[in-house]
Amino acid sequence: MLPRPNTLRQWVIVVFGALGIGLLPWTIWLSSNLRPHHVTESWDIAWSGFDSGLALLFVLTAIAAYRRSPWVGALSAATGTMLLTDAWFDVVLESHADELYRSLLLAILVELPLAVFCFWIAHRTEQFLARVVQAAYGDGRASHLSATGKGASESDFVGVLEVTADGEPAREPRDPDASA
Repeated sequence: MLPRPNTLRQWVIVVFGALGIGLLPWTIWLSSNLRPHHVTESWDIAWSGFDSGLALLFVLTAIAAYRRSPWVGALSAATGTMLLTDAWFDVVLESHADELYRSLLLAILVELPLAVFCFWIAHRTEQFLARVVQAAYGDGRASHLSATGKGASESDFVGVLEVTADGEPAREPRDPDASA
């Protein structure tokens, strides 16, 4: 018998792993039992609600970047995920050729590149935060935060989130409370 999880990390591994594996039979059942045609009266509310959530994530990510918040990575990852979801449903749910063409064009030219950019920001933020924790503790406790075990330099993070008026990355991080 496996030992009972003791830490939050161990619980996440067990519960999320079980949920991911458990969803596979559910999705197979759904794909074989759901009717291919479904009419709803709430189509407009569903899409406008989803797009409102996406807009909110863009704004929250921008605010987090402006404030140099460590939340910028998580918010950027959530924004990227919403963009991928939006592209998927836009393409899959369009039934007319002209709508499908527009959805594919929007997905390929806007939503997917923006999602990749959001995930890139999240990755670089994670590398930066791993380096900060590594510097604070100095004993390797942060090595699990970065996939490669190598943190980014502070200039990498500043280059992503702070650009000067001439378009060049800032050389030194500024105090967020200092006057501009």
